[in-house]
Amino acid sequence: MFSSPEGKFALLAFSTLFSVINPIEAAPIFVALTSHEPDRRRTFAFKACLAAAMILAVFAAGGGAIFGFFGITLPAFQIAGGILFTIMGLKTLQEEDHERNAGAATRSDPSIVPIGMPLIAGPGAISTVMVLVGQARDGFHRAALALAIAVNILLTLAILLAAPWLVARIGENGQRIVSKIMGLIAAVIGVQFVLNGVEAVALAILRASRT
Repeated sequence: MFSSPEGKFALLAFSTLFSVINPIEAAPIFVALTSHEPDRRRTFAFKACLAAAMILAVFAAGGGAIFGFFGITLPAFQIAGGILFTIMGLKTLQEEDHERNAGAATRSDPSIVPIGMPLIAGPGAISTVMVLVGQARDGFHRAALALAIAVNILLTLAILLAAPWLVARIGENGQRIVSKIMGLIAAVIGVQFVLNGVEAVALAILRASRT
């Protein structure tokens, strides 16, 4: 199933987005932000995931136009995005204690901001979508990216709905372990994106030198 180029791209898109969105790490933050209205957590989770899906869909649909308007090349965005992922991953790995206490719970509706964005559809997720859009060569790849976004949003919704139970079950140590694993995956993916971008630039230089 994943041996075809489309399957490999779909797997890459899903795993990259999942490691960057990191819904398990978002679960305790969601619980803290909605502690003032626990009875409305289901509504908050649905609204937040819908907002995040719309934001990522906009960047997925308009990524090519944004690239063209600013004259951005794919290797440049791969390298920049890879550096961003690597920094995010290393920062997560180096943090001794992640800030899970989101401060005093706000009395307003937190579903769109800050849960929908930037907690779910943050700079990392948006950059990931932009990089993947640049790598999508045809309609099948774009469909695979859309599917990866949809599956990640649905998984995030399921985890947010189960967040109170999940946070109580895995405990602080479990949350720290998951955070480190996701940080390592994000760092590795970032390095791979940088290597892909550098390889493309090097091949372009070689081709230009032969002409």
